[in-house]
Amino acid sequence: MKDFSLLERRLGVSFKDIDLLRQALVHRSYLNENPGFSLPHNERLEFLGDAVLELVVTEHLYKNYPNPEGELTNWRAALVNAIMLSRIARDLELEDYLYLSRGEAKDAGSKARQYILANAIEAVIGAIYLDQGMAIAAEFISREVLIKLPEVLKNKTYLDPKSRFQELAQDKVGITPHYLVLDEQGPDHAKQFRVGLYIGEEFVAEGLGSSKQEAQVSAAEAGLKVKSEWQ
Repeated sequence: MKDFSLLERRLGVSFKDIDLLRQALVHRSYLNENPGFSLPHNERLEFLGDAVLELVVTEHLYKNYPNPEGELTNWRAALVNAIMLSRIARDLELEDYLYLSRGEAKDAGSKARQYILANAIEAVIGAIYLDQGMAIAAEFISREVLIKLPEVLKNKTYLDPKSRFQELAQDKVGITPHYLVLDEQGPDHAKQFRVGLYIGEEFVAEGLGSSKQEAQVSAAEAGLKVKSEWQ
């Protein structure tokens, strides 16, 4: 059995019922290979934790920022999306405690692992809420999630990649970037687009996607990495 006492110290929470914390780290795939395992998977805890997280973040933004609802919605999304939550989960080293199938355990760097980690941190929040109550859950969210808000506002990660790249390009070089379709492959029902991102005549990056819009977003994400010195 995994020793969860170190994880409790990392989380800053001492559980009355340690099985709630253990359950928060049980992925459905583990039970497929271990049907006799004593705990259910974490999806119900994730459902609960998602609601607690959204309420605490929303209340904090509402009470502390007079900005319009649309802006606050974007800020909240940047704090509770899979990229941010998986990063927080990795910082807390939740990955070491996940109960995963052998196949999932090998897939460490994948997009699927990012979502597993994001879901796990929501499940942990649900477990803290059930075990310790709203005040302790809110303290944890403040300590681990809301602390990222200044970084989100400074780097403008609440903007979608295309908007972020456009704003940076206009600020740094005074030019609005544009996108060109470089290639299309596949039948109409399963096309794959390759799109290039340009600033004037300068090729910056390219992206792939099943639609032109998706490929443009991918190119903008790549462009943000290429022009990382702008940020």
